[in-house]
Amino acid sequence: MRTMQEDEVGGCMMNRGFLMNDFSEEYGHIYRFLTRRSIVQAYRTQLRVERPSFWRLTEYQVIGRYLPSEANPTPKLYRMRIFAPNPVVAKSRFWYFLTKLRKVKKGNGEIVSVNVINEKRPMKVKNFGIWLRYDSRSGTHNMYKEFREMSRADAVDALYQDMAARHRARFGSIAIIKVVELEKADNIRRPYLKQLLGKDIKFPLPHRSVKPSGKKLYAYSRPSTFA
Repeated sequence: MRTMQEDEVGGCMMNRGFLMNDFSEEYGHIYRFLTRRSIVQAYRTQLRVERPSFWRLTEYQVIGRYLPSEANPTPKLYRMRIFAPNPVVAKSRFWYFLTKLRKVKKGNGEIVSVNVINEKRPMKVKNFGIWLRYDSRSGTHNMYKEFREMSRADAVDALYQDMAARHRARFGSIAIIKVVELEKADNIRRPYLKQLLGKDIKFPLPHRSVKPSGKKLYAYSRPSTFA
């Protein structure tokens, strides 16, 4: 008998009894090798349910230091600009990079402040150059990329999407070294951004609405909006 208990897994409400019974009938030969989580994932894949993405990056300024002691009552401050979806991830990335650069860790240090850095001109389209380092399956590589976005956070977000698509690089394997706004056209290197800098740039309009000729409001045939 099917139970009517509902369970929320990955933001998707589903009937537990329906899931177990129907899936075991169709895939009974592999049911014993599957865990409950893998069954839910297979069920969601079968229905092609895509979870909405709320993962937007924000630029944070994180400041930390050693814990004050009698030998050093005013320790040196360390400041980093971190791109993360929330302050918790920003603090975690701060300790990750600071541990590699200095002998400071979460056990003997403290976070002084975490501030959000807002874009000065969020309505202006800008060109950004990003220096990064990432770990692939064969080694560590340095790279430079350019993006045309509205803010620094959007440019870094586009960088993570591009690295995941072209190089299969994970979020944890990418270290952003520097993000610079390219104000002069001479500083832009990539041809896919240079083609957007001309004053006489034109874009095709393949789908245009044609105004009706005369004063007729109705027509016998459907209008063609393709040029």
